[in-house]
Amino acid sequence: MVKSIWIGLCCILFMGTSTGFGQHLFIPMDLSQTDHLKAYGIAYWALERGVTVEWFLNYRAGSFMMRYDESLIRQCRIRGVGFELVDGSTLVEITSTIEENNMEVILLEKAPSIAVYTPPNKQPWDDAVTLALTYAEIPYQTVWDEEVLNGQLDRFDWLHLHHEDFTGQYGKFYGSYRNANWYIEQQQLFESEAKRLGFVNVPQLKLAVAKQIKEYVIRGGFLFAMCSATDSYDIALAAEGTDICDAVFDGDPIDPLYESKLDYSRCFAFENFKLFVHPTVYEFSDIDTTPMTVAAAADNQDDYFTLFEFSAKYDPVPTMLTQNHVSVIRNFMGQTTGYHKQLIKKSAVILAEKTGTDEVKYIHGNMGQGTFTFLGGHDPEDYHHFVGDPPTELVLHKNSPGYRLILNNILFPAAKKKKLKT
Repeated sequence: MVKSIWIGLCCILFMGTSTGFGQHLFIPMDLSQTDHLKAYGIAYWALERGVTVEWFLNYRAGSFMMRYDESLIRQCRIRGVGFELVDGSTLVEITSTIEENNMEVILLEKAPSIAVYTPPNKQPWDDAVTLALTYAEIPYQTVWDEEVLNGQLDRFDWLHLHHEDFTGQYGKFYGSYRNANWYIEQQQLFESEAKRLGFVNVPQLKLAVAKQIKEYVIRGGFLFAMCSATDSYDIALAAEGTDICDAVFDGDPIDPLYESKLDYSRCFAFENFKLFVHPTVYEFSDIDTTPMTVAAAADNQDDYFTLFEFSAKYDPVPTMLTQNHVSVIRNFMGQTTGYHKQLIKKSAVILAEKTGTDEVKYIHGNMGQGTFTFLGGHDPEDYHHFVGDPPTELVLHKNSPGYRLILNNILFPAAKKKKLKT
């Protein structure tokens, strides 16, 4: 017994003289960071291995801290992520600074399981989120219609919607691309999938998928969507019980009374919108601000949006979702670039908008026990984004503030509010 106690004391003394004793690994997220995007991957890597991560909201642009660990330091060096070693006295100073300012400490405890809703034939220009996850080295699984309908979403904490058209109109690309090979192949695939799963057409299949996703969120899931997956999703929910698709999409005509049958109460974020149902019009509804953005860009006007600042102590969720090293971010277009403010439900929280206009870029809200976050635009580092563009090389955009917004959402489900120690 005495021998065991002595060995334990010797171990403590040895640890006290080691390099790592009393130190923490600090990953700054301000302008000093060499690779902001891979820094999120380090935080996720730590969580996967049972290491808790502290997220310092509004402190040095949303920095991370975790216990000293040689394997974590090695990962930072391999991935090119900047880090600092913080001793006990410095940690006391940081804690005091956070407590006295609009800052907060959020404890991340468990790596969220991530699913991306995406078709098997997705095009390489299609999705910024899969680019971000791959570059940050954060693992994810893909799901599509059959998995959603079979209840497999409950295996995941977080779901991203690929830039899907949930109305069943094939992205409204009919006017320009109906003779393109990729469009024809997509239509054939979607129609065969609808038939295989027992649906009369693609719009009915996509509606069923949208409703299953809504139930997933109500039960506590975290939903993130970008571009046309945001407004087309709400449009599909509102249009249940009517037909808004031209015969070129589903084989039968549009319901002439569809406008009176839209039910906005079913929607997550939008209300009182008007649909554009002509098959050659490359637009779903008047929710989208793309025409306004295109006009501004044509006039060579600067095009930026601004993140809102929230109270980190009282509004930690929107604060998490807006962590960044800049507050003004270069705008980026998409099929759905942004949202007209007057068509957003009052229950949604506006996270970012284009100053001086009614264009809202980024919103968040609750649905049942879960949450949703919608971000307009297609690719934060591809301003115009044209069909056929090559995928963005994120190694050239390691410090992209737009891509940081995506990755904030990845860590959001891991968060648990922590009371600061004084």
